[in-house]
Amino acid sequence: MTEPLYLTPEEVSERFRGAISAGTLANWRAMRVGPAFVKIGKSIVYPVADLNQWANQQTVRCHATNRLNGKEHEQS
Repeated sequence: MTEPLYLTPEEVSERFRGAISAGTLANWRAMRVGPAFVKIGKSIVYPVADLNQWANQQTVRCHATNRLNGKEHEQS
């Protein structure tokens, strides 16, 4: 089975395991923030390619701390 090209707000919520509700998506659309969407008449859909790009932009990069590097007691 191939991945769909577009997802409904409810499907987007499922994709992100409920962390983003359909209501939150509606609020974001009104404020023009969040992932890109397409409006066709009254229907709202989210292009999967744009969702992937938006999700990648939300990635938080963490730096290793000295404790994790085994340098807990080293002084500079």
